[in-house]
Amino acid sequence: MSIPQSGGGPIEHHDQLEQYLADGCKPESDWRIGTEHEKFGYDKAGLLPLPYDGACGIKAMLDGLREGFGWDPVAEDGKIIGLVKDGANVSLEPGGQLELSGAPLETIHETCDEVNVHLKEVQHIADKIGAGFIGLGAAPIWTHEQMPLMPKGRYKLMDSYMGTVGTHGTQMMRRTCTVQVNLDFGSEADMVQKFRVGLALQPVATALFAASPFFEGKENGHKSWRSRVWRDLDAARTGMLPFVFEDGMGFERYVQYALDVPMYFVYRDGKYVDALGQSFRDFMKGELPALPGEMPTESDWADHLTTCFPEVRIKKFMEMRGADGGPWRRICALPAFWVGLMYDTTALNAAWDLCKDWDAETRESLRVAASVDGVSAQVGSIKMADLARECVAISKAGLAARGRGGAGGLVPDETHFLNALEEVVETGQSPACELVEKYRGEWDGDLNRIYAEYSY
Repeated sequence: MSIPQSGGGPIEHHDQLEQYLADGCKPESDWRIGTEHEKFGYDKAGLLPLPYDGACGIKAMLDGLREGFGWDPVAEDGKIIGLVKDGANVSLEPGGQLELSGAPLETIHETCDEVNVHLKEVQHIADKIGAGFIGLGAAPIWTHEQMPLMPKGRYKLMDSYMGTVGTHGTQMMRRTCTVQVNLDFGSEADMVQKFRVGLALQPVATALFAASPFFEGKENGHKSWRSRVWRDLDAARTGMLPFVFEDGMGFERYVQYALDVPMYFVYRDGKYVDALGQSFRDFMKGELPALPGEMPTESDWADHLTTCFPEVRIKKFMEMRGADGGPWRRICALPAFWVGLMYDTTALNAAWDLCKDWDAETRESLRVAASVDGVSAQVGSIKMADLARECVAISKAGLAARGRGGAGGLVPDETHFLNALEEVVETGQSPACELVEKYRGEWDGDLNRIYAEYSY
């Protein structure tokens, strides 16, 4: 999750809320790729999640990365809770999941170089302290009680609130991991088309990247339990946003949605002020109960936007949020998939043609089916396997059209980053299928073996 925002003056007019989003519009030459991925850390000796403190803990990881690789610390209440360097940041999810929020880069080649460097740094420090890291959509064995809550004020507030608005919120916070990509848009119209394609086809990403078939030590009946968790978290701030497909969609319409999302907090003087369930609309009038008489700043609005959790969301860029965390190849495949669909006009139009006639019920049904059955899902006449095949083919054509080479010109484009997804399409087997097969077969029901075989 995001670190606190900074900068920006007071918000004096409603138009500033829309303008904040519109300021994200960029010419195509300036479009970039920002990849984020989360991973679970654990103590190799006991296969338990890392606490914050201790010789084999999260603080030791962050200090090791800071001292060994030149990252600058981010602190809260005197505790290190993140790192920043060269446009990237390392942050903590509520249960201690370590997240890299990558710098905005031009190509998938650069993205994968960044991921490679990061994972090597993490492994170097982890080996020193006796820790391991694994990429999955959900913690396969650990219980809620075994997962520590990181010392961040934002998470303490969220943790107490989640149980009042849904049934799976604390599971999301402590026991799920994702990989996502942040993309740019050129105009309001471009944003709308990308938003619609991203939402409609997000279930395809869920199916292709499904990697969470276990929870609390047993099979859970879903290919992506992480996706299942998000369906019962907080209806006011999650979901498939049917309004995005209605006439009149634009920056202002998203502003109205975000204003209706109940607040979590206001960040002031290094502290999170409890504003749980309060209204940003009241804040705009100087009537926020948490801060009577105060008006919001641009950074307050930026912070509030990070508390909206739909399957796709916009800030000054667009986030694709539907995929489970996974191994290195899939970290790189996720941005490749969406860049191929979104950053070439012909590909974007072809992707829209696939889904433009679907209604809200179809889109939601695909979301549910993807979490349960993955690439084997079917909704009416729509077979997920066929849809995924078409999407991967369109993405591959889009990446080829981009023609962004790597390896000093030896690699002509970015299409090879889709290899892992082409394997899923060809075999019909997502990572979740492979995991279940091993669990029922060679692992003989010993789920602890997942750590040795699937860690970074």
